[in-house]
Amino acid sequence: MSFLRRRSAAVPAGPDFDVLAMDPSDWPGNLGAGLLPAPDGTCQGVFLRYDLFGGRGPAMIIGNLPEGSPARDVDEGDVPFEVAHLLSALENDEHVEVVGTEDDPVMHEDNLLIVRRIKLSEDRISCVQFDRSDGVLVTIASWDRPITNDLYALLKPLPAEMFQQ
Repeated sequence: MSFLRRRSAAVPAGPDFDVLAMDPSDWPGNLGAGLLPAPDGTCQGVFLRYDLFGGRGPAMIIGNLPEGSPARDVDEGDVPFEVAHLLSALENDEHVEVVGTEDDPVMHEDNLLIVRRIKLSEDRISCVQFDRSDGVLVTIASWDRPITNDLYALLKPLPAEMFQQ
């Protein structure tokens, strides 16, 4: 994804990488964003919670985790960080695990993405992941809605100001 690039870390509270997600102004419902800070002030990841259920919990979480982020390190069979966060936000304490993966080629603008569809033991959760050219791992976890190829057309870099305090 050649249009994505690393940013300089001018503001420690914000990420030093582009965050790829859906623009909140294009999406109904409430949006929440969270930063995963490291002790040195660098950003180890960004996740966005899209609440489409009118305050009853998020319907989708999109995470952007750079190389070296501890949130990327999950044991085999464990769910990605974004899925665990989605389950927690929905107050769902059922044990969920990864039961398989499948690669799916998808076009995003002029770039070919190899999207990993992650199959989970909870079939109400859809989850996909793909690696960007700048080393950032994007994970989309959705509750009770399938993730279709149309969703990728809505993804774009969000302005850095959105993540500054």
